[in-house]
Amino acid sequence: MEGSFKDWLSSVSLAIACFCFYFIFVSAEFQVFEHSVKADGSLSFLVIGDGGRKGAYNQSEAAFQLSIDFVVSTGDNFYEKGLAGPYDPQFKDSFTKIYTNSLQKQWYSVLGNHDYRGDVQAQLSPILRRIDGRWLCLPSFIVKTEIAEFFFIDTTPFVDDYFENPKLQKFDWRGVISRNKYLRRLLKDLRLALRKSVANWKIVIGHHPIRSIRHHGETKELIRHLLPILEANNVDMYINEHDHCLEHFSSITSSLQFLTSGGGSKAWKGDFDYSRGHDEMKFYYGGQGFISVQLNPTHANIVFHDVFAHLLHTLHLSKSNQLYTTSM
Repeated sequence: MEGSFKDWLSSVSLAIACFCFYFIFVSAEFQVFEHSVKADGSLSFLVIGDGGRKGAYNQSEAAFQLSIDFVVSTGDNFYEKGLAGPYDPQFKDSFTKIYTNSLQKQWYSVLGNHDYRGDVQAQLSPILRRIDGRWLCLPSFIVKTEIAEFFFIDTTPFVDDYFENPKLQKFDWRGVISRNKYLRRLLKDLRLALRKSVANWKIVIGHHPIRSIRHHGETKELIRHLLPILEANNVDMYINEHDHCLEHFSSITSSLQFLTSGGGSKAWKGDFDYSRGHDEMKFYYGGQGFISVQLNPTHANIVFHDVFAHLLHTLHLSKSNQLYTTSM
């Protein structure tokens, strides 16, 4: 018995050691993790969305080698219907075996609508973290660094259509049994966390877009319930995917930037409506690609890349004068 306990304790310690962050506390909806910055006080990360296709559609090419601290996955981690269970081989086929080389970093992931069509609890299970120590996926959580805070939120339960037309798609709502209560608590926790934050940069990450000219377009429920909270709390960026493309919109009423990174594998060329863009649209690309972000306490450099890491569009933000510049 003593030997078994020591073996178990050793395995737990090893799993914890695989993480480059550590757990701080648990609130009603959000867990909070810390991630260290570089020695010079800077931070860099990639944003990859709509992957999960076992390497198809250049998914492995989108996992390009750049010097980064971590990776953000904006959901739809496994197609077409999430994972069947924690030992589903798709986890290794679409994640472990695909994202190699320089992407041997911590991954922070949110759930997308396709993930909800499988066993949601499987993606949240600590079993996956033991299989691959890079993996972390929770419905909503916070990553804190010395210069930035990242607020990952579960946007799928906001979408009315998923509940009003249940015969079209089956969803695993076990963790969202009381939808209204779930959403009220999520919004309350987010509002309080944003108010308390003293970070130089506040970045909110979800699956569904607030602004988009692509197939799915804007998410009206997020415009109604989430956008006012982001603007009232001086959020710098809202990052999403859902639409399989790359997009940049800049708010005309605040300093908020809307960034879509949904080109992690299959893209939807030609399926867009420019009339949705208005004055806020700065960039659109209908192919595959990803976003890289470099932060220091006063400046942010955001680059949109195609699948082979060629530069498509850049965005420079400055805290010193609250101005930004863009280039193509």
